[in-house]
Amino acid sequence: MSVEAPRYLVSFHPKQVSHRFTDVLVLGSGLAGMRAALAVDSSQAVIVVSKSTVQQSNSQWAQGGIAAVWNAEDNFASHVEDTEVAGQGLCNPAVVERVVREAPIRVQELIEWGANFDMTGSGEVALTREGGHRFNRILHALGDATGREIMRTVLERASKFANIQVLENTFSIDLITHQGRCVGVITWSEGAGIQMIWAKETILATGGCGAVYRETTNPPLATGDGMAMAYRAGAQLQDMEFMQFHPTVLYVAGSARHLISEAVRGEGAFLRDCRGQRFMPNYDNRAELAPRDVVAQSIVKQMTLTKHPCVYLDQRHLEPEVVRARFPGIAASCAKCGLDFARDLIPVRPGAHYMVGGLSTDIDGRTTLPGLWACGEVAATGLHGANRLASNSLLEALVFGESCGRLASQLVTREQPSYEIIPLEYNHPNGAAGVELDVADIRNSLQSLMFRQVGIERDAEGLEDALYQVDFWSQYVMPVEFSSPPGWELQNMLLVAEAMIHSASERTESRGTHYRSDFPQLNDQNWRFHLASKRGQDHFDRIPLATAF
Repeated sequence: MSVEAPRYLVSFHPKQVSHRFTDVLVLGSGLAGMRAALAVDSSQAVIVVSKSTVQQSNSQWAQGGIAAVWNAEDNFASHVEDTEVAGQGLCNPAVVERVVREAPIRVQELIEWGANFDMTGSGEVALTREGGHRFNRILHALGDATGREIMRTVLERASKFANIQVLENTFSIDLITHQGRCVGVITWSEGAGIQMIWAKETILATGGCGAVYRETTNPPLATGDGMAMAYRAGAQLQDMEFMQFHPTVLYVAGSARHLISEAVRGEGAFLRDCRGQRFMPNYDNRAELAPRDVVAQSIVKQMTLTKHPCVYLDQRHLEPEVVRARFPGIAASCAKCGLDFARDLIPVRPGAHYMVGGLSTDIDGRTTLPGLWACGEVAATGLHGANRLASNSLLEALVFGESCGRLASQLVTREQPSYEIIPLEYNHPNGAAGVELDVADIRNSLQSLMFRQVGIERDAEGLEDALYQVDFWSQYVMPVEFSSPPGWELQNMLLVAEAMIHSASERTESRGTHYRSDFPQLNDQNWRFHLASKRGQDHFDRIPLATAF
């Protein structure tokens, strides 16, 4: 960053805070985090730290489903190819192959644990198709509430294991490091205040950073805390220019932005502009089933062409009762806005949805910081490349959550069963007192800036302006020692936003979710590699595709 954040956001002294100890520490209670906890040997202690409640993770709101080769019509090679085509040349082939082949195993595991996926009338698992997939391979549950059903399944299973303890409404402030190794986390919670949790192995599963944008499908909790705290601790960030925008977010002035699942288009819905024209065939021969980056960019171009703030989703040609039964949650959200999902044109526009980049990991989930693992949206595993294929995210969370938990557990087994407080202390450079800031106002301004200048379309001038403004805010926000989550979230958002702007400025081409209007062409000769950076570096490392870090 141009304005360097302090190493730790708060002061601490081991004699002045309480301490907890565990074998494996999991930060984040979404699908990746809970699957990691379940993979730890039952003889070892696991603490799962949840920023809110376990019902508030992004995983809970996943609508579309989980991708897996599930019948004889489909095959692994096709799923691999579809993933790599969507990733536009930046996928790690070994990671893609592993995740795709492991997918049926992880899904079958969920079924054995009690997950109820939707079934056909003949008793087979119902499969649908989403953009970028050539076959129907998306398993879904409760129509459009797949995430809720999968999370119910893993949470119920986790509740049966006495070694897994969940700390809800606990904010993870910073990773603790000692002699170049992650040894735990500093947390805060109402009543308990600052606490130090010491761990032999730590797994980061804190999710993404969609809340840095004004228009987003993410909850306000998605402030990039894991990426920011790992960066401050010395871990490597990668591919931060690649934020995926979901093409279809319900756009009704004054209402919450509800996701309209890609599965709606998979079931046959069209996109029309304000003049009633179906426009996607003009941009791509896959029409509404093109990958998300193509659809989102096409919608923005059509909005610009028609000078209208949105486009419209049209499923009036489909059977109304079938539409309502298949997407009950979406239908209910539309009804709150006075819209009949099956009969009306539904106003939609793109919104920030999924961070493709994150912490660099190897094929098993190890980060560049010893003792720290990462899985789920916080990680850049190499699966998604420059653009995530629809419904590969829940799959990635399961595969990498399992490997992180299992392998971290194996390392703990080799260690001596001892626990100690390392006499670390830290005094914040600015002391305990902080200036009075309107944190909410700065946060809102940042979100608007990011959507306007670092959104679906970027250019050098806009990125330079964005960097100047973020640096200006950082000059007076970063030195403050806050005492509650809103301030720490703002500091994390500013750090992550600056990392995204720097990466987007560096990559002078258009690839996947990163579209530069001043460099509109993909440039394999000069840019077919990952961009990575660490704290204290004034340059980017260029990482070859098949390299672990």
